[in-house]
Amino acid sequence: MRLHPGEAEPAAWRVVDLDDVVAGLRAEAPRLTGRPLVVAVDGRGGAGKSTLAGRLRALVLRSAVVHTDDIAWHHAYFDWGALIAENVLQTLHRGEAVAFRPPAWAEHGRPGEIRVPAGLDVVWVEGTGILREELAPWLDASIWVQGDLDEQQRRLSARDGDSDEQRRHVAAWLAEEIPFLLRERPWARATVVVAGTTGVRHDPEREIVVGV
Repeated sequence: MRLHPGEAEPAAWRVVDLDDVVAGLRAEAPRLTGRPLVVAVDGRGGAGKSTLAGRLRALVLRSAVVHTDDIAWHHAYFDWGALIAENVLQTLHRGEAVAFRPPAWAEHGRPGEIRVPAGLDVVWVEGTGILREELAPWLDASIWVQGDLDEQQRRLSARDGDSDEQRRHVAAWLAEEIPFLLRERPWARATVVVAGTTGVRHDPEREIVVGV
């Protein structure tokens, strides 16, 4: 993989059942009662975080996904740690339902709110920057989705286009993302590192490629 400086690729990759990955994440908090397991799913833009979170949501029926993009929307690229901690993560730790309308949603007329029902088994919190030291007290386990930079750029262009405005947005994002991730090093603190882009053959419905 072509990676940003400072990010290390695992020594080797192996194919495992997705069920086994979930079991390993649950083992990080084996005596958990009264609230859901909270799992961070982090990775760079275009690495495959949302796709993986969707697969995990489908596998664990009593689970839900929270997207940090909804927290960051018209707020900040990365300076949203206190906002998600106070209004989402701490609420989940109390075993309560989340019903949070970020201030920027009201300011910009975005309808609705971020909702997570009580009584779930797992909540997957997905987004670049979720796996950070500031939020460690509220995260039970974590995944770093590692992807090749060329493939990530291709995915982002296919998803968001390649206009001048989009290129300016990406440049501004990277100006904050690169130093932020170099400082936090989420790949080093993750419970498991998953390959978001790989040539390893596996069954994408049942299996996943993890670093060893």
